[in-house]
Amino acid sequence: MMRRWPTFLPIGVFAVLVCFFAWRLVLITRGDAPNLIPSVMIDKPAPAFDLPPLVLDRPGATGAALTGKVTLINFFSSWCIPCRAEHPLLIDLMNRSEIKGRLVLMGIDYKDKPEDGRGWLNRLSNPYEVIGMDRDGRVGIDFGVYGVPESYLIDRQGRIRYKQVGPFTPEDIQGKLLPLLAELSK
Repeated sequence: MMRRWPTFLPIGVFAVLVCFFAWRLVLITRGDAPNLIPSVMIDKPAPAFDLPPLVLDRPGATGAALTGKVTLINFFSSWCIPCRAEHPLLIDLMNRSEIKGRLVLMGIDYKDKPEDGRGWLNRLSNPYEVIGMDRDGRVGIDFGVYGVPESYLIDRQGRIRYKQVGPFTPEDIQGKLLPLLAELSK
C-alpha cells in the first residue's frame, strides 16, 4: 500500500487545483474579480507629479494641469499587449463630437524606453493631448497602479473619481466612463 501513494499524488494535486479554480470562478461570479479592485484613491486628490514630455511637440504631464478640466489619465506602455487592444478605443473616444472640449486625455508612458513609446505612438496614432514619461514608475506607484493599462478619471477639482484596471472595453466606455463624464461635466 505504501508503494502506491506516489501513483495517486498527481491525481490528488490535480483534484486540489480543480477545486481551487472552481472556487475562484464562484468568487468571480459573485463580483470578486481583480478588475474590480477598489482604489483607496477614489475621491482623493490626485498625487502631485511633473513628468517630462514623451513627444516633443506635446507638453509633459503635470498634476497642476488637472484642475479646471475633466481629465482621463491613461497609463500605458509600448510592451503592453492589452494597451494595444485598448488604444483604438481611446482614439475613437477622443474623436467623438460629444467628447471634444469636455475631456482631456493625458497619457503616461509607464516604465518604457522613450524611443519605444514614441515609435508605438507613431505607428498607432497619438490620441493624447498631454503625454509624459514615467520611466522609473514613481508616479504610477503614487497613483496605485497595479499594471498597465490603467486609467483614472479626474474631476475639475483634481480629485480621482473613477479607476479602470485593465483595458477599457466598448461596454466600459458606454456604461461607466461616458455617464460619469456627463455627470462631471455639469
